[in-house]
Amino acid sequence: MARKILYLVTEDWYFCSHRLPIARAMRDAGWQVVVATHVTDHGAIIEREGFRLVPIRMRRRAPSLWHEWQSLWELVQLYRREQPDIVHHVALRPVFFGTLAARIARLSRVVNALTGLGYLFTSADRRARWLRYLIQPLLRWLLRHRSVTVVVQNSDDFHAVTSLAGLAGDRLALIAGSGVDTDHFAVQPQPVCHDRVVIATMVSRMLRDKGVIELVQAARLLLQWSTPVRIRLVGSPDPDNPSSLTAEQLQLWHDEGVVEWLGERRDIVQVWAASHIALLPSHREGMPKSLLEAAACGRPLITTNVPGCRHLVTNGVDGLLVEVNQPEQLARAIDRLVRDADLRQRLGAAARKRVEQDHAQHVVVRATMNLYWKDKGPS
Repeated sequence: MARKILYLVTEDWYFCSHRLPIARAMRDAGWQVVVATHVTDHGAIIEREGFRLVPIRMRRRAPSLWHEWQSLWELVQLYRREQPDIVHHVALRPVFFGTLAARIARLSRVVNALTGLGYLFTSADRRARWLRYLIQPLLRWLLRHRSVTVVVQNSDDFHAVTSLAGLAGDRLALIAGSGVDTDHFAVQPQPVCHDRVVIATMVSRMLRDKGVIELVQAARLLLQWSTPVRIRLVGSPDPDNPSSLTAEQLQLWHDEGVVEWLGERRDIVQVWAASHIALLPSHREGMPKSLLEAAACGRPLITTNVPGCRHLVTNGVDGLLVEVNQPEQLARAIDRLVRDADLRQRLGAAARKRVEQDHAQHVVVRATMNLYWKDKGPS
């Protein structure tokens, strides 16, 4: 009988965008792949891959404490029924509830991928601080169990998890991102500057935590300075995230002419083909996929000196780093690249090389499979 791996992810679209390559590799290695997720509009894609899809009630933002208990019990029942050889939890909520369910169900192998510490650990609001105080001791207990291996995406989170749970050696691994298909996200020639105007683009969910407000403030400064640039926002609000902006607010900025909000786009290669610069003034990341894809397309990166982002960008080598919550610094970095085409070209070429070496899909898939095989072997 084929061995079985179960992936627990809160949203079907996130599984497709971030975990599809490794799940395909496990399928091709002869494993049965089960995907447990909240199903919206990507269920058919998952099933076409030959994976077994299990819809679950878990969401990134639970409506009530009762919903949380229901989600936990649902996972316990699922794990007892499926008895996977490996269960792979992706992101903080699945890690927390999935690992607790795995303890109750007595699963022998748990891989916990912390893709950034997220809103709960980055927000300064009172509710987030209170939840941190309650959850950290239980999370420490869960992560330290002998069945658990933890995966993080950057060195800052590696040190944070080491401090939180005291993990070391083969219990904690750093795998930098979900991998980029460098054939699909191929180097794109720099677009023609119509009327000498440069296009600087941010691809992201439209969240305060991603730095959208600071980017709008920087865009206002660039307008005052008459910098020949157009700032584009590509992405949609995320109502399940407390940090989400509203479509109404984004449309107001668009109508005002401060930024161009293009909404959700699927043709991301074409987005980068039409852009000169990639932006992400985020407050914290695991490993930002949008910047990885932009770098693979040969675009210079401007991002913040925060966990995740600074793991990807070396200031002045493959991009520019600015301090978080500093709109004027951000504006000056954009202005610098707008006015220096040679620097844009040099940084973009270095960004592509870095992705090829450290973040290409085959590199990440191989590292993840090595983690799976570390004590069991592939068969």
